[in-house]
Amino acid sequence: MASWSKIFVSSILATSTLFPLSQSFAAEAKPTVIRFASPLVGTGNRPVGYSNYYATTQTLGLIEKEFQKDGIKIQWNNFKGAGPAVNESYANGLVDITWLGDLPALIGKASRLDTKLIAIGGTKDNTYLVVPAGSTAKSWADLKGKRIGFFKGTSVHLAINQIIRKHGLSEKDFRFVNTDGAVGYSALASGDLDAIFSNQSLYPVIDRGIGKLIYSSKQESTQLQSSGYVLVSSKFEQKYPETVQRIVNVLVKQAAWESDPAHKAELFKLWSKSGLSYNTFVKANQGIDLKRHSAPIFDAYNVAVIKQKLKAGQELKLIRGNIDVDQWIEPKYVNNALKTLNLQNFWTPLNASGK
Repeated sequence: MASWSKIFVSSILATSTLFPLSQSFAAEAKPTVIRFASPLVGTGNRPVGYSNYYATTQTLGLIEKEFQKDGIKIQWNNFKGAGPAVNESYANGLVDITWLGDLPALIGKASRLDTKLIAIGGTKDNTYLVVPAGSTAKSWADLKGKRIGFFKGTSVHLAINQIIRKHGLSEKDFRFVNTDGAVGYSALASGDLDAIFSNQSLYPVIDRGIGKLIYSSKQESTQLQSSGYVLVSSKFEQKYPETVQRIVNVLVKQAAWESDPAHKAELFKLWSKSGLSYNTFVKANQGIDLKRHSAPIFDAYNVAVIKQKLKAGQELKLIRGNIDVDQWIEPKYVNNALKTLNLQNFWTPLNASGK
């Protein structure tokens, strides 16, 4: 019996020592390339985004620095076609990680694109309504029956429909025209459009005297402002979770840096590499809490806003299909990053009511 006991104990010890060895053999393989996408494009189609920590991370080359020693190639694609073009690339298996505005991200997931939402990529982004300098229009109601240009399929598409609904109006009250960037500005200047609705990229139009601002979403609730999300392909996330964690660590660290008011001037200089002026970002961010704007956390409020935007998009028939938001989001990467970076108490979580 004693000999059998020795054999049994020896077997247990041998097995226990084998487990760490087998785990080391099962260490995560590393990708040869990580394919990042962004719908943000600077003036002249330069591949430089702005207004969120994901874009700044690209500008500073922080992901490249993180994986330099690993020999992993970092590939960035900035899509002029914005969110819809990024979704198409996801569908074709050409993107691993991206930032997307709320509407295209929701449309993609509702259309069964296999993504996971791994970080909130900016909230309280504002939109603006600009009319020609000589226009007499002063409100949404004054533009009934008129031509309003905006980039369909992007976050501003959801924003404009939510905002006009709040004002007792609907899409049927206007002549919506799909346009973007310089094309829209030229159309406004030539009189082919009666108004443009977009983000802070409209400030140069105002500064040059081409148009004048008659509405800003700054006075609206977060639900009527735009948000962005960081998404990862589920296949990539399942195959390379450690790599995803390292990426999120970099993003969260940058989000914390952008949250510090002492860095505001430097941040706006980085964003101005997009071709928009430093002054554009000063104006666009007057009265904005950049710390809350940059918070990547999945607190009750940010999750509630996602669900509210999904519902609004469905009611407006912009989103077909449904999403289990609680299954879509994967907060572990941000939570782990907060612990790793000692930022557990940096951003104050809000309840579902925003308090």
